[in-house]
Amino acid sequence: MEYFAHSQKNDRPAQTYERHVQNVTSHAKKCARSISHYCQLDGEILTALAGTVAFWHDLGKLDKENQIVLSGEKKAKILPKKHWDAGAALLNEYNEFAAIAVYSHHTGYPDFSTESIREERAFRVEEQVIETDKLLNEFITIHKNLLGAEERSVRDLFPKSDRSIFLRLLLSCVVDADHTDTATHYGNEPIIDNVIELRPAERLEKLNEYIASLSTKNAKKDERTVLRNEMYTQCRDADVSDTVQISSCGSPVGSGKTTAVIAHLLTQAQKRGLRRIFVILPFTNIIQQSVKVYRDTLVLPGENPEDVVAELHHRADFESIETRRFTSLWRAPIIVTTAASFFETLASNSPAVLRRLHELPGSAIFVDEAHAALPVKLLPIVWKWMNIYAHEWGCYWVLASGSLCRFWQIPEIAQNTNNKNVPEIVDEDLQQRLGAYENNRINYRNDLSPKTTDSVIEWVKKFPGPRLVIVNTVNNAAVIASAYKERFGREYVEHLSTALTPLDRDKTLTCVKNRLLNPNDKDWVLIATSCVEAGVDLSFRTGFRELGSLASLLQVSGRVNREGKYQDAETWTFTLADSAEINRNHSIKDAAEVLRNYFTSNTVISQELCTEAISDEIKLQGVSKIYKELLETERNLEFSTVESKFKVIEADTCLAVVDFNIAEHIRNSKIDWRELQKNSIQIQNYNLQKFKIPEILTGIFQWNLEYNDFLGYMAGILFRNNPKNYIT
Repeated sequence: MEYFAHSQKNDRPAQTYERHVQNVTSHAKKCARSISHYCQLDGEILTALAGTVAFWHDLGKLDKENQIVLSGEKKAKILPKKHWDAGAALLNEYNEFAAIAVYSHHTGYPDFSTESIREERAFRVEEQVIETDKLLNEFITIHKNLLGAEERSVRDLFPKSDRSIFLRLLLSCVVDADHTDTATHYGNEPIIDNVIELRPAERLEKLNEYIASLSTKNAKKDERTVLRNEMYTQCRDADVSDTVQISSCGSPVGSGKTTAVIAHLLTQAQKRGLRRIFVILPFTNIIQQSVKVYRDTLVLPGENPEDVVAELHHRADFESIETRRFTSLWRAPIIVTTAASFFETLASNSPAVLRRLHELPGSAIFVDEAHAALPVKLLPIVWKWMNIYAHEWGCYWVLASGSLCRFWQIPEIAQNTNNKNVPEIVDEDLQQRLGAYENNRINYRNDLSPKTTDSVIEWVKKFPGPRLVIVNTVNNAAVIASAYKERFGREYVEHLSTALTPLDRDKTLTCVKNRLLNPNDKDWVLIATSCVEAGVDLSFRTGFRELGSLASLLQVSGRVNREGKYQDAETWTFTLADSAEINRNHSIKDAAEVLRNYFTSNTVISQELCTEAISDEIKLQGVSKIYKELLETERNLEFSTVESKFKVIEADTCLAVVDFNIAEHIRNSKIDWRELQKNSIQIQNYNLQKFKIPEILTGIFQWNLEYNDFLGYMAGILFRNNPKNYIT
């Protein structure tokens, strides 16, 4: 009799059980072996357990009721029996970790405390336990007849490293193997044989040539150019001990961190034998500019830039077989992404998300504007993870900050870690000279009397341009941009936020850059969200920032008077009056209160204030609950709770595409995850439900309201909320 793992679909034949298990086992062990080279403690254990979990993961598919569906004899959307129960039952007899991974390979890791209440039925499918136990020997016999005996016993093989991270990496190896083989069988994912290598020495040589060419073009060596060149050389040539796994780079905005830190990481990758580089930008930052720089300077002859430098705008993770092809993976040698996408992967319990995690060990990670990359309440657990990946899984981190914030020295954040010594890769003398240049560049002003939308645009218009206005929400940016357009005309305003697709954001950013290069084009404003606060080389005459965190204010100032041409350049902090059309970002309430207190007490705003600002925010929030809760749940293996509470961005969002042709291509499997990301937006589920937005495939929606390249999807929301005022 022939047994199947996947049924026939469209023009693809059914896949045999034997072939699927063989492929998944081979791939899972390959993933684990690629990690073991960097693992300080458990490389062999991880490889053995990954092979065992993969070998038995689909055992329950051998159930006769499941085979009737898998063979095509009977049609059903889901299998009648939950197939992960059988493998969990078998492995629970001699390795709890392997059993838990089998149990979780479709549903994700649960909270262990919840499972422990079920005692002997923990990590089992409650309603199937009796029947599974009765049929288990039959399943095992069939399995062994098809595939032979398991290569080795994993009885009593348990990790010495941090258990929560070990378990996530174990599941990552198995799930990636499982999803990859399934997608390949159905023709939804290409077979990947040739992995592009980092080749750090060659890429560093190309980057050196690029930096040298800039110096040749700029014959006139002004102070800023001299400082940037010195910054690059110091970062690249920094003498970092092999025992140091986390370094810092405290240099202001405009000092050339984008290339200088990458040069440092390439040097360290060559020295340490690392396989991948991650560049992490704050929140939902615009990452296209950084991506372009890296593709222009690091891609070698004959390589496809998109394959070398991956551009991951937002988390795209899908569990169902029909949508797995859209999951964004970490297979490129250089990956540029946001803090939300990166750190929420580290916190996840979901198989679709964890699928890519095994690519992280043995990587160099550049966390740009590290102090602003995450909400303060998440820093303690993230600092713990950074240290574990550094010291147990061969990662090397650089925490770069234009605001010189050493959050790792704050007791509430550094608890449960002994690493308070994070050496600088830039010497103190250069830091001081960079800081002196920075402090003379911007004057900080504030007007905290609440302003209506109309009064804001009239007030901003009075200042010298070009002007940059950054507000706290996508809604507020759209409301003010729309009002500005109606009051002064479209040619006087640009708008940039995540309401636009990455493609349209890129077009707008190009337009903004071109306008900034035109000395005769001054009377206009860019109204944006925090997505342009870091990683974007823009320089405006005057800046405005809705009251938020000190870190955000300093970041905005990095987009004003970058060249230091003006002695009187200003960045203003303001507040918006309550109204029906304005909403609030409640997640930054405490940080905003800290900054308000600095203004009212006439505290001098400077880069050096950042560490104090985080400490003050911690005092406002209260240490005992917020800062211990996540650490305790992680320590207790409460995987589901950690994922639900670890939110870089509080909003619950889903992907939606705005182009009807793209939607049709998705239905017909004609695009991949890259095209999906370029043409999609992330929209709150609240709005999807409110406006009854249709779902194309599971988790992917078709935005069918108004959308344009000025306001993005907010054109549809503003029009629906108030059609008289917002016809766009």
